[in-house]
Amino acid sequence: MTTRPTLLGYVRADALSCAEELAAATDALVAYATTEGFTLGTVYTERDSAQSAAFNALLDEAKRTDVRAVVVPTLQHVGAVGSPGATQHLEFHQAQTWAAGPR
Repeated sequence: MTTRPTLLGYVRADALSCAEELAAATDALVAYATTEGFTLGTVYTERDSAQSAAFNALLDEAKRTDVRAVVVPTLQHVGAVGSPGATQHLEFHQAQTWAAGPR
């Protein structure tokens, strides 16, 4: 049996308008991971983008594990985290960023 690589998820709640959109975004991450041959690991949900606590936790997990890929509902979810360079932070930690939905 082949082990599927793990993919982390990241969602910014403030980029969505309601709880139903948050649930749909998480479902999209699950579907993307399954379709692309990954196991979806932790999905980090940012509740307060000014603090970036979930994003920093994601970076910590990427640093301490061999997970090297992150999926977001759209690239908007990493475009405004902490700084415009959120994707560069992920790349620095050798993690690729993919969008499950429209770019």
